[in-house]
Amino acid sequence: MAAKEDNHLEQKIQLEEIIAEETGEFRILKGLERYFIPVIAVTWSLFQLSISSWLLLDSITIRAIHLAFAMLIIFLSIPVFKKPRKHLRFLAARDRIPWNDYLFAIVGAISALYLYFNWEGISGRAGMPSTLDLVFGVILLVLLLEAARRAIGPALPIIAIAFSLYAYFGPYMPEVLAFRGVSLNRYFSQISLSSEGIYGIPLDVSARVVFLYVLLGALLEKAGAGKFFIDLALCFLGKFKGGPAKAAVLASGFTGMVSGSSIANIVTTGTFTIPLMKKVGYPATKAAAIEVAASTDGQIAPPIMGAAAFIIAEYVNVPYVAVVKAAAIPAFASYVALLYITHIEASKLGLRGLRKDELPRLIETLLSGLHFLLPIGILLYELIILRHSPDKSAFNSILWLFGVIILKDIYDWRHTRGPISAILKKSATTIFDGMSSGARNMVSVALACASAGIIVGVVNMGIGGMITQIVEQLSGGNIYLMLIITAIASLLIGMGLPTTATYIVMASLTAPIIVNVGGANGFIVPLMAAHLFCFYFGILADDTPPVGLASYAAAALAHSDPIPTGIQGFMYDIRTAIIPFMFVFNSDLILHNINSWPLGILIFIMACIGSCSFASATQGWFITKNKWYDLFLLLGVTIIMFRPGLLANLLSLPNKYLAYPAGLILWAAIYCLQSYRMKTSITA
Repeated sequence: MAAKEDNHLEQKIQLEEIIAEETGEFRILKGLERYFIPVIAVTWSLFQLSISSWLLLDSITIRAIHLAFAMLIIFLSIPVFKKPRKHLRFLAARDRIPWNDYLFAIVGAISALYLYFNWEGISGRAGMPSTLDLVFGVILLVLLLEAARRAIGPALPIIAIAFSLYAYFGPYMPEVLAFRGVSLNRYFSQISLSSEGIYGIPLDVSARVVFLYVLLGALLEKAGAGKFFIDLALCFLGKFKGGPAKAAVLASGFTGMVSGSSIANIVTTGTFTIPLMKKVGYPATKAAAIEVAASTDGQIAPPIMGAAAFIIAEYVNVPYVAVVKAAAIPAFASYVALLYITHIEASKLGLRGLRKDELPRLIETLLSGLHFLLPIGILLYELIILRHSPDKSAFNSILWLFGVIILKDIYDWRHTRGPISAILKKSATTIFDGMSSGARNMVSVALACASAGIIVGVVNMGIGGMITQIVEQLSGGNIYLMLIITAIASLLIGMGLPTTATYIVMASLTAPIIVNVGGANGFIVPLMAAHLFCFYFGILADDTPPVGLASYAAAALAHSDPIPTGIQGFMYDIRTAIIPFMFVFNSDLILHNINSWPLGILIFIMACIGSCSFASATQGWFITKNKWYDLFLLLGVTIIMFRPGLLANLLSLPNKYLAYPAGLILWAAIYCLQSYRMKTSITA
């Protein structure tokens, strides 16, 4: 019993550390120091809101200031070592900011701003940096990698260093890996002193767009939207078989739309849903795994989809709405399948839903949080109907949310009749906390984008062609093997990196190769499909054992073992893993060149059936336990629904969509077969 309590305490501490690192609140400061980071964070938020409205600055200036704020906050928030070291305890201080971190913060911010202060001179001597340029280039590189190590762990800095060493020592490598190499002048000119490396497209998107969406999510969370989404999901789905698990999926989908972080999603929704799932009979491991799968997929749920989705729009050179359109069917089909998996698990375990008296009341819940839907509705209206830019849409949505927070507090004041100053102070505190939290949440994203820019810059020096040749040789020019290699590499790299960094690295290395190798094999792979492929597997790395932090966070809440939780979560997420393979070969799933609403809805419905069939095959259950031959029948339905062209070509059908009825007939036949087995087993 004591050992179990110790394990729970250890998990609680681990969860607190994960949350602290995710939110940037690792240090618990006292006195005047406790105001430093919130004030800097809110100043950063105000700066970002300003450049989206009235403040006109050039792109390099915005990127430099954005990175400077991130460097300031990370060095003041997280110590060199997270655990005390003998004789170096001040380097792990959590109750104060030691002198070295003040120094790192100031020098880091100045080095990030060096490009802004000297842009004209640096541009004039392009390719021939001065000694001062090189000194600040080295300082920026070293401090950025250290900041990234503190914020997101050692994996990304190690990869960036490996690529940098390869760029320099390329001429001395074995013949198959040999590269002409680059000089130090060229390296720093590209990486630290131009808009092609650290200050590249990823950091630009982070500064112009991503910050506002993270800020919107943080403000919604501080205003209480997370609790509203959970209660609303319970109202709709809590009464059904395994209702809390279904509610967890729906709530995580809602929350994921605005958080863009699987760990933040788990902490927000899992705190409520995991205990409810355990209450109705889900084992701790499965309750945690369902939350992991639901929260991880929150990053693929339109309209926000996390930071990487905005970078996809820049890389593919399409409006953000085009990314949302492409991601819609895969995301919703994946969520439908996860809802179905929760039903399967409930059926296996013979579980019930929550009683009516255990559920929130729908009308009361709607009235208590209907105002949270207004800023989200404004965001969707501006993005989809008015076709405003993502940053302008987010800015206007945030302004509406400010109004909602203030008006809601004034409405509540009518019932309390306290001093109006107290109500206005409450609104100001909510907005201040939301702006502070949003900026803190952005630190890891900004540093990931800047650090990944090092890798992108090195690849653009000419290494990309070398990597293309190596990967093509490994795959033998086979598109299927190429996709498997890319998927495995994304999962391995993603175990130590945030989704955004994983996507940037893998998209820079492999997205063009997927398109080229596919074309050489007769498959026309849209560039959007290749980028979404890298994006999906970067997300799935969040719950890939043995590292997936999402699994550790959920396991700590459920008091389960993290490794089995991660394995179970990955088994649930296999239904998501198959979808990228399918839309690479069937671009209808990303609505490529599909502009008909009826056809789009048909493809969505068939994709949902295919996804649920695959879930049944992998979970060993349809309406009852599968026999061995059910597996092949269900996989047959999956293939027909995801790739109707295969059957259409086999049967020489004039239109590939005519293959869908065959899939429906086969699906109905499996249902009838299992129904008959159930009846005969009951009779026997």
